[in-house]
Amino acid sequence: MTLLGDTATTGGRKGGEGEVLAIRGGRPLRGTVQVLGAKNLVTKAMVAALLGESPSTLRDVPEISDVAVVRSLLEVHGVQVQELGERGSLVLDPRGVESAHMEEIDAHAGASRIPILFCGPLLHRLGQAFIPDLGGCRIGDRPIDFHLDALRKFGAVVEKLPSGIRLSAPRGLHGANIHLPYPSVGATEQVLLTAVRAEGVTELHNAAIEPEIMDLIAVLQKMGAIISYEPNRVIVIEGVPRLEGYDHRAIFDRNEAASWASAAIATDGEIFVEGARQQEMLTFLNVLRKVGADFQIREDGILFRRGGQLRGVTVETDVHPGFMTDWQQPLIVALTQAEGRSIVHETVYENRFGFTQALVQMGADITVYPNGLQDGPRRVPRRSLEQAAVINGPTPLHGADITVPDLRGGYSHVIAALAAEGESTVRNIGIIRRGYADFLDKLTALGADFDVIG
Repeated sequence: MTLLGDTATTGGRKGGEGEVLAIRGGRPLRGTVQVLGAKNLVTKAMVAALLGESPSTLRDVPEISDVAVVRSLLEVHGVQVQELGERGSLVLDPRGVESAHMEEIDAHAGASRIPILFCGPLLHRLGQAFIPDLGGCRIGDRPIDFHLDALRKFGAVVEKLPSGIRLSAPRGLHGANIHLPYPSVGATEQVLLTAVRAEGVTELHNAAIEPEIMDLIAVLQKMGAIISYEPNRVIVIEGVPRLEGYDHRAIFDRNEAASWASAAIATDGEIFVEGARQQEMLTFLNVLRKVGADFQIREDGILFRRGGQLRGVTVETDVHPGFMTDWQQPLIVALTQAEGRSIVHETVYENRFGFTQALVQMGADITVYPNGLQDGPRRVPRRSLEQAAVINGPTPLHGADITVPDLRGGYSHVIAALAAEGESTVRNIGIIRRGYADFLDKLTALGADFDVIG
């Protein structure tokens, strides 16, 4: 295995975000795909290696561009990264950690938001950190205020510069009592990565409790951290003066698993997702059952297929244990083939239905309500930023010329093109590499008919 370096690769095929696919649709996807470690855990566990005084080993690392970005940022800071013989295994040695120039950090960060999570570990190891201007998918406002406010409470000094943000800890970092206004995954990770080496006790209230967060806690505990989880989203971290390296196999990527499930349903195919587990996908599987899709849970994965006529469903995205926002985009493609009316309430991000414009262009009947829908019972509390999408189906899809807007939306466009009759041109395909390993090779193995034309 060759993990991504400066040039993104997918299964040996090179190309940037501007790569274009010509997809001939109308063919069911059938076969087996394997999911490795979750993007939302692997990249954070790689950062956690900075905290150790000895090397760490991380297993089931997927070959995605986000991993390449974190690897390059670690190497810029003096961390030695080596690949083991076992596929997807990395050894991260932080013993030579050193400061990096702002220009180097900016150059290697690209559009990734991961540099913000380097702050706590670097403040502990070096006493300073730098964050360049942050990018990421264009799915709404993703402020770093939660992160900066938490770092200030730990004792960090934040200095805003034209090129980014410089942080320092002239008096070291100490425990803090932190209340998040929203159970942000990123801010929870920030607190965990900072509190484990801070002097004293940290209490984090309204924390995110996603499975990837729990897996990060497991990583940190292996390193020597003392972390306990209490009811009502409270996490207590007792700071320790020293951490060692870890040996950890990452939790599977439930986002990728749900994406392939939606692909099987949308194309009326059958896909076995090797490595998927029931427990972490419980909420998603409940929705599939309501839709009328079929799945079989096996010891080594989950088999997904349409099974029969799909039914309309109402979905409300929410933080864990609710329905993930990353699940709704590929699911909407499948819902275009469901009988009746489906409603998806997006409560996590304020601008995540932009991808539906391409689906409408392909023949879907989707109406987006920018201010949400106020009628009907709700389980998830309404938020001022929420939107709603109403999908009427089933509607046949036809080929179109579309451009990938973001990671999950881009995957959804590809699956819609594979479900549609005729040929589609899908541009900017490289964005999908941020979260889907060996994407084109997996499509080929599932019987997809496409050409790379750019």
